[in-house]
Amino acid sequence: MKNNTLRRDAGPIGLLLASVGGMIGSGWLFGALNAAKIAGPASMISWVIGGGAVLLLAFVYAELSTMFPKPGAVIIFPQLCFGGLSAQIMSWINLLAYSIIAPVEAVAITSYTANFLPGLENTVTETLTGMGILMAAGLMALFLVINLFAIRLVLLFNNAITWWKLAVPALAACMLIWGHFRAANFYQFGFAPYGVGGMLQAVPASGILFAFLGFRQAIELAGESANPQRNLPFAILGSVLLCLALYLALQLAFIGTLQPAHLAHGWARLNFPGISGPFAGLAMLAGLPWLAALLYADAAISPGGTGVIYSTAAARVLYASAEAGLMPGYFASATRHGVPVKSLFLAFCAGLIFLLPLPSWRLLVGYISSIGILAYGVGPVVLFCFRTTLPEQEFSRPFRLGMAWLIAPMAFIISNLAVFWAGANITNHLFGGLLAAFILYCLWQWRQGELRHLNWRGAAWMFPYFTGLWLITLAGPLHGLDLLNNASGALAIALFSLAILAIARSCALPNPVAAKARFGRLD
Repeated sequence: MKNNTLRRDAGPIGLLLASVGGMIGSGWLFGALNAAKIAGPASMISWVIGGGAVLLLAFVYAELSTMFPKPGAVIIFPQLCFGGLSAQIMSWINLLAYSIIAPVEAVAITSYTANFLPGLENTVTETLTGMGILMAAGLMALFLVINLFAIRLVLLFNNAITWWKLAVPALAACMLIWGHFRAANFYQFGFAPYGVGGMLQAVPASGILFAFLGFRQAIELAGESANPQRNLPFAILGSVLLCLALYLALQLAFIGTLQPAHLAHGWARLNFPGISGPFAGLAMLAGLPWLAALLYADAAISPGGTGVIYSTAAARVLYASAEAGLMPGYFASATRHGVPVKSLFLAFCAGLIFLLPLPSWRLLVGYISSIGILAYGVGPVVLFCFRTTLPEQEFSRPFRLGMAWLIAPMAFIISNLAVFWAGANITNHLFGGLLAAFILYCLWQWRQGELRHLNWRGAAWMFPYFTGLWLITLAGPLHGLDLLNNASGALAIALFSLAILAIARSCALPNPVAAKARFGRLD
């Protein structure tokens, strides 16, 4: 006997640990190394910028998620604010953003395993071999199998390993700093050897943003919490602050533990034995083999836990998309244990599509950072519009963000800056793919005779938004035409973002009847 409802078994600690578990995956294993190569010691500032950007988004989503406590809530926001076409476009972006995480974590586990099981990775290209791809695909299948259990069991599994995932990085940071720290590393070879550009580029390109993107796991499980009004703000905000402190400690430990010989050719060519497993390699060089062994074990556990919880979230987003009519209703079903099996299998197949052409952590993480931040960027726009179209006398806000008139635009600007910092190579693929998907979708709707019935007005702001962001990035300094430097590019992004907010406000549904009918609670 099946039903179509999800169970409400997620409490505040479960939601907090879901977000922490989503963030502490492979990002900390490789992020410190990549950030140091791109920005040098100034990577400490890069982590603060990345954490601050995500924290602003977290405040925005704390209000939105308690207004609309539904599984896969990220699909609900644009649909209620702008209509079906906007939600359809955002559903494509979110499908990309969520489906790519499981392959990233599976690739990370396989790459670390290649340190003691040769043949899984090509050390020159840093991509997986055929055997490595098979192992990564097998790990993704394992993530799926764990998710076939009820959400309560998935969260219990995540809770158990999340304490491990917190303890091991914290222990590694403390042990490497204690007795092995060289403060001279922060100035002897230059604090910011590649200038402000390197510091900013490290935010999306090194895995910093990727390391924080898991904060929204609690939002995707909102419909499975008995008291989302209380639990979600606690889980979202607490997880971001906790992980920011941990990542800063790890970056500090990584830079401080390096020896002068490792930096003989500069930060960009940083190299030492065991660099393919950077923290474990440093532990061996510091004479801590027991810590290295622990880190190799964690290289399977941390990404594995993140892969499991992201498989959970991806399935809930697909479930919500189908429930909202943005995908076939076939995927809007769950077992009697509340498991959306069909959505789980679809997310697994989508992940395999990413794994095959991009079998490298370094290649995957640049794309996921930009796709993920683009998916999150719609939140500030929706909040900005809802403050007018859903005034408080008509719609209660269990969690109300103070100074939303300032924080929402700031969050939107920083989200767009992160895409700009990623560079033209990534945006060319990202927006080119979205354009191709949109053209195919319109052709399909035209054949169905439904093209004119799409909510074009509500989605009108997205066309200048995506086109303008693409063009500004193309004019930027990273793989672009170099018509804009970092300063002029940031100014252009800020002014452009404010203009898009104004356009989006004029396109929003003036009276979101569906929102009031489904979620509104009159005073």
